[in-house]
Amino acid sequence: MKSICIIQMSSSWTKELKIICKRLLFQLIQVVTHGLFWLVYHGSGEKIPAIENPLLLDSASALAHKIRTRKVTSVEVIKTFIARIKEINPILNCVVDERFNEALEDARKVDEFIQSGNKSVQDIEKDTPFLGVPFSTKDCVRVKDLSLTAGLYCRRNEKAKEDADTIRLMRQAGAIPFAITNVSEVCMWWETINTVYGRSNNPYNTNHIVGGSSGGEGCVLAAAGSPLGLGADIGGSIRMPCFFNGIFGHKPSKGIVSNHGQHPYPPEELESFLSIGPMCKHAVDLLPTLRIIAGKNVDKLQLDKKVDIRNIKFYYMEDDGGTATVSPVDPEIKKVLHRAVLHLDKEYGVKAQKIHIRKMKNSGAIWFAKLKTKNGPAFSELLLDCKGSVNVYWELLKWLVGMSNHTFSGLVTALIENWGMKYGSEEHSYLVDKCNQLHEELEEILGNDGVLLYPTHPTPAPFHNEPLMKPFNFSYTSIFNVLELPATHCAMGLSSQGLPIGFQAVASLYQDHLTIAVALEMERAFGGWVPPSMTV
Repeated sequence: MKSICIIQMSSSWTKELKIICKRLLFQLIQVVTHGLFWLVYHGSGEKIPAIENPLLLDSASALAHKIRTRKVTSVEVIKTFIARIKEINPILNCVVDERFNEALEDARKVDEFIQSGNKSVQDIEKDTPFLGVPFSTKDCVRVKDLSLTAGLYCRRNEKAKEDADTIRLMRQAGAIPFAITNVSEVCMWWETINTVYGRSNNPYNTNHIVGGSSGGEGCVLAAAGSPLGLGADIGGSIRMPCFFNGIFGHKPSKGIVSNHGQHPYPPEELESFLSIGPMCKHAVDLLPTLRIIAGKNVDKLQLDKKVDIRNIKFYYMEDDGGTATVSPVDPEIKKVLHRAVLHLDKEYGVKAQKIHIRKMKNSGAIWFAKLKTKNGPAFSELLLDCKGSVNVYWELLKWLVGMSNHTFSGLVTALIENWGMKYGSEEHSYLVDKCNQLHEELEEILGNDGVLLYPTHPTPAPFHNEPLMKPFNFSYTSIFNVLELPATHCAMGLSSQGLPIGFQAVASLYQDHLTIAVALEMERAFGGWVPPSMTV
């Protein structure tokens, strides 16, 4: 018996030693490669023009109020944002298609309607809360007659033939679509780059990434090129760009917002992991936008319920417990998390409880396992829009001589999938079971009145291409997709390096109103979005 115990202890120590060695090797690679990227990209990059027009600083809700009360015209608002895009886009490359002329014609009709006086200001606010306000969305959400490439070279000439459900609902609310923004290839990488429109650059430092896949959207909003946007999130594609660009964004609970009109459309087994949600400079726009795009499912939520911060049970985690292949959480991100916890205590007498959920260390592996489907398309097929399958090794050779139509990140993703776990394998089943256990554990902790504060990402925006050296850092957001829970990114200002930082608030299913209330409180207390360039 004693010898068995010794063997078990030895096996445990061996396993632990392997994990430590793996972590140390990963950290060494991180330090060395970060230094190399710094040599290539150090500096502040190209500055974007200062924000001169105060309309660019307003929330979408404030603009809507000004338009319906005739303090400003819709035409004036849209002209202002069009001019801003024309200023910033040559530097940031965030907008890939537009309907500027058509949007101005829509705005003229709005102004004529308001001038007619046929409807009271109160009725306009009730029926069309965003009347006359422009908005943007990413290049995978259908806006009639505009680009719908999803970052795929084989779709470079594709235009949407109809609006997505969310776009139709936004139009019904009076909002005017006017710009389409850049995405990563197949919307499945956390740096926005593709071979159709190229790479997008961070407005706070153009040598850094904007995130993905809604990276162009996060970028244009942060740079004040659009007052309101819609993103889509299957692994953090709303929250990571919001984090990297210093704005607010919300991934709704599963099944609330229609995915109809997205491309590519996920297999049925994965649809509940994908959500379209609002992205904005000001947290005040999150709730009204979600109310609109939720459509007939809005009654599943409690968006009209007044939230008292004192009645929320707060929990927080500083990190995922130390996954060997994920970067450690930056001290400045931990600092803003602690500032939020201290604020809740001092302002409301609410003491957030620090917790440690061991299963969070499996976040990345769980996400990969849950995205495995029995008959769904392989990533190598998605790279050709499911009209064939890419020969990954041949394409990598072509990429080396600049002849591939695919990004290196896309090809590596396909390669990793080929080498990875198989659907129905022992490892796959184990991780799916872990996901179910984690879901039960979190739901038990949070209940109907709890919120978890958790890093959105372990580091501020990396240099361009650097995500290739830390590919699994997206696990901080992706875990909540497969758990199907609502999550809101809270912008918390800038780091000492001038890059945005913040954290996400997570709640139980259909408790979206709680996480949005937290975002509103954090913005009130700490300021939220910081314009990347403005006249003092």
